[in-house]
Amino acid sequence: MSRYIARRLALAVVVVLLVTVVTFVLLHLLPGGPARGVLGLKATAEQIAAFNAEQALDQPLPVQYWHYLGRLLTGDLGRSYSLNSEVGALLMERLPKTLLLTASCTLLAVVVALPLGVLQAVRRGSVLDHLATGLAFAFYATPVFFLSLILIIVFTQLLPLFPAQAAQGDDLGALLSQPGSLVLPVLAGAGATVAALSRFMRSAVLDNLTEDYVRTARAKGTPERDILWRHVWPNSLTSVVAMLGYYIPGIFGGSLVVESMFNYPGIGLLFWTSARNADFPVLLGVVLVVGVATVVGALLADLAQLLLDPRVRIPARRARAGATR
Repeated sequence: MSRYIARRLALAVVVVLLVTVVTFVLLHLLPGGPARGVLGLKATAEQIAAFNAEQALDQPLPVQYWHYLGRLLTGDLGRSYSLNSEVGALLMERLPKTLLLTASCTLLAVVVALPLGVLQAVRRGSVLDHLATGLAFAFYATPVFFLSLILIIVFTQLLPLFPAQAAQGDDLGALLSQPGSLVLPVLAGAGATVAALSRFMRSAVLDNLTEDYVRTARAKGTPERDILWRHVWPNSLTSVVAMLGYYIPGIFGGSLVVESMFNYPGIGLLFWTSARNADFPVLLGVVLVVGVATVVGALLADLAQLLLDPRVRIPARRARAGATR
């Protein structure tokens, strides 16, 4: 188990380094280079040369990447020229708010989707199953911005229950002080995730219901409730947990649209504003954070699957046993 974890951690480090390489390349693929992107189209050749010398951009690319990696390790992601602030400070201010939104969307999706998937599998072919399947396909096919518009029209105009704009503030306390303003962004962000997880959970439960251990348990007279919740449920969770870990970055991506629709003060809204202002250092900083979140999500999913399903360790044990023969 320790060797498996060590391999996964080493692979995660390699992938993060590749993410930094991609971000570094994107920075140098800007029209006119980083200097032109930061200083603007009206910058003179002398200004560009001075900027390149100050930022060590006149050195060979491997040397530049080494310096870039060193700055990343110290938390230096550059400086936003439109907001006149350090990118790292902007991300540290906005990231907790996006994490709050992402965690809320994920929690709501898990609480709703997993029991719904189990219920659909147990009542396969029923009216409830068909209705839930149709709603899942509808939510999954609906763009996030369109779902957000529907929620805004229904719950702020027709039924004025919630505000159309998220609470504003510099910290999480300002957001949590008005929990009603979080309802619509969380619903919009969790819609597609609920649809995907419920369908995946339904398939996993149906697959496990056809396994030999279920037939054996039924032959021994085990009650159906015990078979479902003591055997089928934990075995079905292993694949769903793995999918959830890989789906978290998608929720991060969806937060860009949700935050822009509800004026939620997270990194998604920061990315949208920076894209409109062509603020490349902020854009690349957000790309780097989302890339690292993708790697961390995949790593956590693998580790959770390892803890929930001991069968994952069997191939490694067999490989070690074969090597000692």
